[in-house]
Amino acid sequence: MRTIRTRKHTAALGVVTAVLALALTACNEEDGSAAPAGGSDTNSSAAASAAGSQTGGDDAKGSDTSKSGGTAQNAGSKTGSSSTGGGSKDSGSSAGGGNTSDSYAYKHPCQASDLSIRVYPREGSKTQHVIEVNNTGANSCGLSYFPRVSLGASNASDHSGDITPAVPGGLGGAPAYPVKPKTAAIAVIDLNPKGSGGVTWVNEMNVLADGDHMANADTQNFELGPDVKVLDPKLGLYETTVADAVKSMQSAGK
Repeated sequence: MRTIRTRKHTAALGVVTAVLALALTACNEEDGSAAPAGGSDTNSSAAASAAGSQTGGDDAKGSDTSKSGGTAQNAGSKTGSSSTGGGSKDSGSSAGGGNTSDSYAYKHPCQASDLSIRVYPREGSKTQHVIEVNNTGANSCGLSYFPRVSLGASNASDHSGDITPAVPGGLGGAPAYPVKPKTAAIAVIDLNPKGSGGVTWVNEMNVLADGDHMANADTQNFELGPDVKVLDPKLGLYETTVADAVKSMQSAGK
């Protein structure tokens, strides 16, 4: 009987031992599975750290490429400038910033300081001269329909006897002759339309670009040279070409 109890006890202990072994195995398996999970967290942290380092590298790289940022800023400035230029264009302004509209010229007479005047013989004619008034200013401006011209002697103390040319009649229309920047108003004068006779004491042409608004002090004097004979001179209106100015001159005095 004692032997049987010992065997039963031994068997029971074996069962308990087996159960404990299984429990320990299960625990080990759970611990093993937890370890990889912990490893994953560690790997994730490492990956996050690496990503952070890469992001920091990108930020540092962005700081190093400050030149690109400067270019973008400059491009923005240029765009702003383009926007401003567009506004000026709508208001009748040129790329250079001046106002080139005729309506602006009608309200703004030309200043003598913004004009350059040339007088020279017309090619193909012995008696005709071209009066070229160039607008050197930044804006359009308005001139009288024709220049004020007188013909006299350069050494005369009294110019009351100077000769004035005939001009076209029946004038009307726009309040002024508009001249855009960097362009010229052209008039032609014929000192002796008949080509014969005439006085010989005239050796100077006096030109005031705008007889309606400018002071006499703005008159410019141009030497005509020797052997000039003046008789019944004619002066045309301002035009854009010499050919049109000649046609206008031919209508003077009619």
